[in-house]
Amino acid sequence: LIPVSLGFYKVEEERNSNFPEKVFVGAKVFFLNQVICISFSIGDHIHLASSSMPSFPILQRSSEEKILYSDRLTLERQKLTVCPIIDGEEHLRLLNFQHNFITRIQNISNLQRLIFLDLYDNQIEEISGLSTLRSLRVLLLGKNRIKRISNLENLKSLDVLDLHGNQITKIENVSHLCDLRVLNLARNLLSHVDNLNGLDSLTELNLRHNQITFVRDVDNLPCLQRLFLSFNNISTFESVCCLADSSSLSDITFDGNPIAQESWYKHTILQNMMQLRQLDMKRVTEEERRIASVVAKKEEEKKRESHKQSLLKEKKRLTINNVARKWDLQQNRIPNIAPNQDRKVSDSPQDPSQLHGSTVSAFPEETGSLDSGLSNTLQGLSVTDTHLVEVDGDTLSLYGSGALESLDRNWSVQTAGMVTTVSFTFIEFDEIVQVLPKLKIKFPNSLHLKFKETNLVMLQQFNALAQLRRVDQLTIDPQGNPVVNFTLWKYYVLFRLSHFSMQKINGTEVTQNDMIMAERLFGILAHVASSELPQYRLISILGDVRKKQFRYLLETKGKKPGLVNEENSDSKRLVGENTNRATLNYTTRDFYNERLEEIKEKKKFCKMYMEDLVKEATEINMKNEALQKLWPQMFIELVRDAVIEIRNKNSYMKLCLQQITDQK
Repeated sequence: LIPVSLGFYKVEEERNSNFPEKVFVGAKVFFLNQVICISFSIGDHIHLASSSMPSFPILQRSSEEKILYSDRLTLERQKLTVCPIIDGEEHLRLLNFQHNFITRIQNISNLQRLIFLDLYDNQIEEISGLSTLRSLRVLLLGKNRIKRISNLENLKSLDVLDLHGNQITKIENVSHLCDLRVLNLARNLLSHVDNLNGLDSLTELNLRHNQITFVRDVDNLPCLQRLFLSFNNISTFESVCCLADSSSLSDITFDGNPIAQESWYKHTILQNMMQLRQLDMKRVTEEERRIASVVAKKEEEKKRESHKQSLLKEKKRLTINNVARKWDLQQNRIPNIAPNQDRKVSDSPQDPSQLHGSTVSAFPEETGSLDSGLSNTLQGLSVTDTHLVEVDGDTLSLYGSGALESLDRNWSVQTAGMVTTVSFTFIEFDEIVQVLPKLKIKFPNSLHLKFKETNLVMLQQFNALAQLRRVDQLTIDPQGNPVVNFTLWKYYVLFRLSHFSMQKINGTEVTQNDMIMAERLFGILAHVASSELPQYRLISILGDVRKKQFRYLLETKGKKPGLVNEENSDSKRLVGENTNRATLNYTTRDFYNERLEEIKEKKKFCKMYMEDLVKEATEINMKNEALQKLWPQMFIELVRDAVIEIRNKNSYMKLCLQQITDQK
């Protein structure tokens, strides 16, 4: 029992609640939780008499009752369905109608000195009939059927408003209650909190057991100290972030919300609300604040990294869309229009653990705000970024022909040795063929090749893969590779690359029967093709290494098995692919065109050379014929000149000596 100015009242807590009692002192109410009701013992001298209005009984009290309880009246648990007519009681300051069946507030407009009105646990559907009660300080309407806050315009002196346990869906029409200190809206149907501006004296707000998902305007309440949000649907701190801007909040509860189940919950709340003294009805210690600060920093770093990865992933997606659009334009699949529409790439890899290439590594080092730095980078993504190089675990993914240039980099030994799978997307196969020697050198452990949108259109193109060091798996995506529509393409791959002992093709295990079938289908054809080639042509087709292998085959061919020494046996094991298969090469279109140009130049040179030879031979022949005609006469003249010169022997000798002297 607590002595107050209005009498002795016992404070009751809401049923099935674990929270402490509330203390009412006069017209002031101090809440530790939610105000529920005040119960009184009804006087023995109160009588409800019939009136001229059958639906409204008249309240009559004995003189002793009026003297003993002059300023208060309690009518709880009287099974009232209406408010009785109360005459001659204008001096009343406290009126209690708890636990009745009243559906409408009536017949109390004459009680203008009323301070405390308790209508807890009735069936009231609308707030009404209170406009004349300008002195009212405490209004308890908990556990009714009220759906809307209304008709409180004249209650500007209201100090406590209890509307818990109703059906209210929205906070409204309370901004004029500038003296209101306690507002209880627990157990209603609220989905959000706002419209609290103007409640400048509010110190306690109870919103337990609603459906609240976000909170606003609470930071605009300058005196709010206690806020109870237990058992709602709050799942993120961002939905209640305005609480961090409140300088007066000292006690708050979030228990029973999804947010309270998160590992970061307590640390984040304490880090962002340094003014809190109690959280979920427990005192906050300095040690908890220190731990919260440390953990919050780690969470922030983790969040920043996650945000960074999200932006990197989005930038990667946009870049791949650009690569895909350029590829489609090259393949004449779409018209050349503004490339600002995204193309969905369904097989986009997961977040990269390590990124390479100009399009991804272009992010600046963050020296300021992460959001602004990465967001500006993302917004500045150019549609001209048309290639992407990505290393994700043991997979090297290349998008766009420009990505092939990355194979010229100085890859670290660790990264290069880790790569076992190489994926090519939106790249012409003929361009890939040109970098296969580099791939073999740079990534010696690559065993699995993937091709998607690479224009693999004929079986001969698989011949180019024979120059690699080793291939265990091959994946040819049907998208952009028509060759997979050929019934026998897998058997041809197994036949041509039999020296690799292929393990899987398109995810399917290769069996011994597959190898036998491949040999039956293509072995004879390859033998016929190679046997028709002359030896010089065969040697010219084979590379330098294979020339030695071919010579070895020719030298050992025909020898008896017993005569083959150990050295020859080792060489035989190094031969690798069969000679018949070795003749099955692939010439890219560009290389073929270059060879055509070279052949044309050689033909032109040979033609000019032959023409010069013919012309020279013709001239020599013509000179020979002329000489034959002139020779008899020339011979006579030669003999005559010789006879004349030596006619005078002495003169001739002097002349010869003189010529010799002159030559010296």
